[in-house]
Amino acid sequence: MTTTYAVLSEGLRKRYGDVHALRGLDLAVPEGTVCGVLGPNGAGKTTAVRVLTTLVTPDAGSALVAGHDVVRDPAGVRKRIAVTGQYASVDGDLTGAENLRLFARLLRAPRSRADELLERFGLTAAAGRPARTYSGGMRRRLDLAASLLVPPRVLFLDEPTTGLDPHSRNGIWDAVRELADQGTTVLLTTQYLEEADQLADDIVLIDEGRAAQRGTPAELKALVGSYAEVVVAGPSSLEAAAAVLDQLTGSVPVLDAERRTVGAVTTDTTLTLPRIVREIDAAGVHIIDASLRPPTLDEVFLRLTDRKELVA
Repeated sequence: MTTTYAVLSEGLRKRYGDVHALRGLDLAVPEGTVCGVLGPNGAGKTTAVRVLTTLVTPDAGSALVAGHDVVRDPAGVRKRIAVTGQYASVDGDLTGAENLRLFARLLRAPRSRADELLERFGLTAAAGRPARTYSGGMRRRLDLAASLLVPPRVLFLDEPTTGLDPHSRNGIWDAVRELADQGTTVLLTTQYLEEADQLADDIVLIDEGRAAQRGTPAELKALVGSYAEVVVAGPSSLEAAAAVLDQLTGSVPVLDAERRTVGAVTTDTTLTLPRIVREIDAAGVHIIDASLRPPTLDEVFLRLTDRKELVA
């Protein structure tokens, strides 16, 4: 079966003076999926969205969105997409209902669609209040509702939950899941790795303007391997426990004297927690806790980009 791509780019490049925002970015997002685009600030995520939504012209490369070339047919792209940026673009002096009804008129959508979206996003009770009185999460939901007045084939969400509290973030996540279930393709840029883990069918890890890695969350985690960690009874046992983990995992253990922990990454899929406990016990080390778990996406990001910390 031939895969149809909602977003397909090859070799996208964009430079601002001496800054290379994109250095040959390749993307392939199948229709009806959620693609998470991860990376620190400055990695090129927002520039990629601006190119794919026709707001910026690339210096080189090509891109098709919903089958239309972003350079040769930008109007065709714009008719088939919706964009929610990092900051809500609603008018604070208008009520929630007035905002949506204004956008509905501009987009030639029925007024009933605006009322439907107010209810869908839990804004009916606040519909008569000026948007400036809304919380950050409510303004985000109103902004997303405005993007859906005409159901798009592709929805671009550029860090949609930045600065939101967990409750508001969960509300946006629920809306994204519902859209994906209804067949909308979603390209989501985010710095919240948990967000990508929760929502994305596939993840593209962007670093320095290129796609450094791609795959499902499970596939990316498999590249890094599992993480074995033990908590020893006393600091004097750290070295002995580290020697055992070194032999079992084949990687250099990380010791934390304050927490009395020793941890190491392993790609050995046959290694089990009972074996780790038996081997350390045989070495005469008393442990009070042990775990063998898959890595988090944060650990995947740090390891695959070889960074010591996320760039805030």
